[in-house]
Amino acid sequence: MENVIVYTSTNCPHCRQVKSFLNDKGVAYEERNIEQNDDYAQQVWDMGMRAVPITVIGEFKIVGMNKTKFDKALATI
Repeated sequence: MENVIVYTSTNCPHCRQVKSFLNDKGVAYEERNIEQNDDYAQQVWDMGMRAVPITVIGEFKIVGMNKTKFDKALATI
């Protein structure tokens, strides 16, 4: 399986929603909390993004919680 990366921040309700969704689907992911690691925050900026959650699945970058986009991206792995 390709890596699934979820960029999060502490106490982010949408981040918890994304992680819960992926857990329910049985999808393993790496969580990268941008508040706990400056390198992760820089990675978000380098993607041209300014908010979390951001989920990277292969070539897909999904901002927020969008089940349609998640289903499409997850179907590729």
